Amino acid sequence: MTAATSGLDRWVRWRRWLYPLFTVLLFALALGVLHRELASIHWSDVSAALARLGPMVLVLSVAATALSYAALTGYDVLALRYLSHPLPYRQVGLASFVATVVGHNVGMALVSASAVRTRFYTAWGLSATEVAGLIAFLSVTLGLGLALVTSLALLLEPTVASRMLFLPPALVQGMGGLVLLGVLAYLVLCGVRRAPFQFRHWQVWTPDAATALKQLALAVLDLALGATALYVLLPAHPTLTWPMFVGVYVLAVMAGVISHVPGGLGVFETVMLLALPDLPKDSLLAAIVVYRVVYYLLPLGVVALLVTGLALRERQQAVVRHAKRLRRVFVWVAPTVVSAVVFLVGAVLLFSGSLPAESSRLHLLRGLLPLPVLEVSHLIGSLLGLMLLILAHGLHRRLDVAYRLVLWLLGGAVLASLLKGLDIEEALVSLSAMAVLWLGRGAFRRRGSAWPDVLSPRWVAAIGVVLLATLWLGLFSYRHVEYAQDLWWDFAFRGDAPRFLRASLTVVVALMALTTMRWLRPKAPDPEPADARSLQTAAAVVAASPRAEAALVLLGDKRLLFSPAQDAFLMYRVQGQSWIAMGDPVGPPAACEAIAWQFRELVDRHGGRVVFYQVDSANLGLYLDLGLSAIKLGEEAIVSLPDFSLEGAARAALRQVQRRAQRDGLVFEVVSLHDQPALMAELREVSDTWLADKHTREKGFSLGRFDPAYLKHFPIAVARHSGQVIAFANLWCSAGKQELSVDLMRYRPSPIKSIMDCFFVELMRWGQREGYASFNLGMAPLSGLETHPLAPLWHRMGTLLFRHGEHFYNFQGLRSYKAKFDPQWRARYLAAPGGVGMPAVLLDVAALIAGGYRGIVLR
Repeated sequence: MTAATSGLDRWVRWRRWLYPLFTVLLFALALGVLHRELASIHWSDVSAALARLGPMVLVLSVAATALSYAALTGYDVLALRYLSHPLPYRQVGLASFVATVVGHNVGMALVSASAVRTRFYTAWGLSATEVAGLIAFLSVTLGLGLALVTSLALLLEPTVASRMLFLPPALVQGMGGLVLLGVLAYLVLCGVRRAPFQFRHWQVWTPDAATALKQLALAVLDLALGATALYVLLPAHPTLTWPMFVGVYVLAVMAGVISHVPGGLGVFETVMLLALPDLPKDSLLAAIVVYRVVYYLLPLGVVALLVTGLALRERQQAVVRHAKRLRRVFVWVAPTVVSAVVFLVGAVLLFSGSLPAESSRLHLLRGLLPLPVLEVSHLIGSLLGLMLLILAHGLHRRLDVAYRLVLWLLGGAVLASLLKGLDIEEALVSLSAMAVLWLGRGAFRRRGSAWPDVLSPRWVAAIGVVLLATLWLGLFSYRHVEYAQDLWWDFAFRGDAPRFLRASLTVVVALMALTTMRWLRPKAPDPEPADARSLQTAAAVVAASPRAEAALVLLGDKRLLFSPAQDAFLMYRVQGQSWIAMGDPVGPPAACEAIAWQFRELVDRHGGRVVFYQVDSANLGLYLDLGLSAIKLGEEAIVSLPDFSLEGAARAALRQVQRRAQRDGLVFEVVSLHDQPALMAELREVSDTWLADKHTREKGFSLGRFDPAYLKHFPIAVARHSGQVIAFANLWCSAGKQELSVDLMRYRPSPIKSIMDCFFVELMRWGQREGYASFNLGMAPLSGLETHPLAPLWHRMGTLLFRHGEHFYNFQGLRSYKAKFDPQWRARYLAAPGGVGMPAVLLDVAALIAGGYRGIVLR
């Protein structure tokens, strides 16, 4: 391993913490600015401003919000038409709305919303590449709207941006002019360009002028409606016009997006306060609080109701038309939405512990409860909030123990909310979360510890943001209370500030204790290399698997990770910093999902890169949940054996080759090496000849090798001529005879022409007689990659290599050879961390298969 590679590994290991750290630091900076700007404002002033908001402005804000989300669904509709893959609006609207709400509330919208869209649209027939194109189109649409509105704001109201950016107004207007020119250039290009842009073998088609104008109109409409949802809540002011406010709103939204803070919390408020200094700060802050509820939390509640409705519909006895697809979508969406809702409940409990209680409700409790009950309930409510923040991560990972524990904690939250101040609204939020969690209980079946060994960097950042916001709320609410040591021991019904201090200290101490316990916990032992006993256990799982390729585990060169029930396993090897799993986990679907998460947690504990090699497209959603990116490796050829025949003009060449081989004396049979041990020496001779003729050596990991202990597990197909073995292959036979495939396939020179064509035909005819459903011809690397203008860069690079890489590997020849059997093509993917780490992953995978880094260049 070179120093450069080692440095890249360290960068990949720490890079995933940089954005979350940047988010927390930027949020802390925003809170500092807010604390300075609101120095003269008390929480009571904000409460009074909230009370002054009338019902009509609330109705207008809700209406503008609904129209804004409706405009956002138009993004998806337009993108699907551009991709020539339109879907019914009820499906598009659902996917767009859920994805947008998740992106708004979870943060890192490009990642979180894209994952939701991928799950929805792949379930409805779009390919992964089409979804990538759709997401790129959406990003361009939003960027156009932001660019146009920002340019107009900089041109027409340069003083606002000048004050915020500390730049002269003339320079601000110049920046606005450049941005506007960029938007106009895009529109002109779409209007005049008819032919695609050609870059070697890649083509990039621009939308037509009508589509480009629709992009711009939808984006501007969405932003204008979002701004209106906040504008109607603001007090009237002569210097504040609606066009001016739309520009300020867009600048605040852009700052929030750049920060990656969920919903731009704190950052959005800071920009608003700096950009609108003439507005009363208490009224502005009150309007933003209501806007947060209307534009973010209310849609999240609607999504929770939608998920509840999907759960009820899925549990009905009557089978609806799309029940199977609906169930697939629901099983994934439920944990994502429920974990977000539970995280929100935890944040609400913590925020509530930092804010003054309603005096009238406290007065009522004074005659009903003793003071110690109120004090203890306040502390317990804050602790429950902290635990819900952490356990929401377990819900996101579908843990059954997290489901049960959170259900009890939410019940405790209801009781604590009522006892600490008759917070009925807060209790109703917890009850609603309990209802959604209970209805989605079928999605939480994965076994594991509720307290994860490693929290993802994004989750740690989200918890840090909530805790910082909790402390800031308390400091802001009680800034008029002079700090003294006696406050810690002041117990009274109106002692809100002392209760905030005690709750904050308790939460910090509890968090430190949990962190210390996790650090001091004994490290889980690494899985051992496969031994005879573990291979025997794996063989039992393979015997029940419908996937023929699962038999590769019997090669014995991989480490095995078993499920607790020993009914599923994952095979992997470690190369450099990459922990590479071979294929999808093997076993029942629920156990496979659990073991994939288990593998991810194991790799996280060791600071490695988790990689899944040659996985099926049906499981891409799982790998997206794991936080991985997927790139297409190629396609494997699947021949339907019941339909296989040598009849017809299309099979004339194969038919002639087969008849000639039979006339020349070719004999085909399938034998067991247990019955004919003397055959092994002759097979080794064929294998050695084949390796010498190909000027290559044995590979590994994804390919078998000539090993008597391995080959004895399988039936062996043998082709003889004049009594001598000239070709052989070991057969992978799946459970239920669903799939038949070959692994090690070798031959030596003989007078039989086109020996491999004859051999494959005889294998398929044998499988047909034995009742197998399909024959897997294996993968054609780099085939089937998209050339669409919005296809990922890897696809376009792979296509170029597929067309012009014959010097290194017969890519096109292999695809053409398998195509003669008229197969169906099934995509295979590699799932791994994206970004700059992907080249290192590909290098490690290649080295693992080739038997080392030298083997990549030395065949």
